[in-house]
Amino acid sequence: MRVLLMGYGSRGDVEPLAGLAVALRELGAEVRVCAPPDEEFARLLGRAGVPHVPFGPSVRALVTRPDPTPQDAFKLAPELVAAHFDTVGPAAEGCDVLVASGLMPAGARSVAEKQGIRYVLACFQVFGLPSSRFPPLGRPGRPAPADADLRTLWKVDAERVNALYGEALNTHRAALGLPPVDNVRDHVLTGRPWLAADPCLGPWQDRTDLDLVQTGAWILPDHRPLPDDLAAFLDAGEPPVYVGFGSMALRGAPDTARVAVEAVRAQGRRVLVGRGWADLVPGDGGADCLAVGEVNHQALFRRVAAVVHHGGAGTTTAAAVAGAPQVVVAQIADQPCWAARVAELGIGAAHDGPVPSVESLSAALATALAGETRTRAAAVAGEMRTDGAATAARLLLAEA
Repeated sequence: MRVLLMGYGSRGDVEPLAGLAVALRELGAEVRVCAPPDEEFARLLGRAGVPHVPFGPSVRALVTRPDPTPQDAFKLAPELVAAHFDTVGPAAEGCDVLVASGLMPAGARSVAEKQGIRYVLACFQVFGLPSSRFPPLGRPGRPAPADADLRTLWKVDAERVNALYGEALNTHRAALGLPPVDNVRDHVLTGRPWLAADPCLGPWQDRTDLDLVQTGAWILPDHRPLPDDLAAFLDAGEPPVYVGFGSMALRGAPDTARVAVEAVRAQGRRVLVGRGWADLVPGDGGADCLAVGEVNHQALFRRVAAVVHHGGAGTTTAAAVAGAPQVVVAQIADQPCWAARVAELGIGAAHDGPVPSVESLSAALATALAGETRTRAAAVAGEMRTDGAATAARLLLAEA
């Protein structure tokens, strides 16, 4: 069986595809992954032994570009639609199934339809799926009005997706002799998408009106040793607090590294700063601080006192599996929802707002570092599944 996996997004979108690809390969399938051309994703997929088909523009360049505007989305959307037909289409030739994920994969289902192969839409969180009980995702601090009609809000959401992708998608479909799509969002999602999230951390019942297939999170096993300097730092004292914001540019919070170091010190802890795409540095270079690049989070998070992060699905899952208490400083999209879930489970704290102060972050850390939080985090870790990729792989092959 030949499978094409595709997704456009940050590491949290690419690494799960690598995890599923490895699980599929272990069952005898031939797999390739269409993912952004960024060098770090190429290295990740190369480490997993998975063929990488570069797809779309560099995500890091888009995220970290200066002075972004709302109009940028209207430039990116048709470019990505074209990439589905120009890159994903040829990559899908000879395949039996196409699994699409990441940023609205408008075009992927059309590719599968034209080639007569199976199409599966996979998502890593449930918070953006149509619901009669919850509004569409918004920005932190900008929730939907309390008296808003949910049907109207979700209709507006569908219209927004159509405005971004509809014209480009239907132009390409017409060129292939395919009929036009009226509702791009629902066309992409299908009536039964897959949810690659842990049932304990990310339950979906009562959150969406769609019928989902929940496989568990797609985790790529990471056996890399920690760098020597990091291992020495960990061995030299009590477990530190890790602070990292992954692919977030943090334009609105340029002082985050200094604030985080002071807040962690206020709790009497040493601090590890993950540089990430914001290129965070500790600042004063004190012996109680160390900056690290991309490292094995599966190994690292088991050795820290707490993890302060942005609330991406991947980081939230990695910390939960490791039993590490969390402080989520949500920035965009689904991140406030993951923050709320962390607090609801009692495995950490949801910081109030995307820009921390020393005082606010220190207060959130006090909650995360409390003994009862660590006890609860350890208990939830025992409930987490790590077989989601294998489950999804078996399901794909069984339904082929």
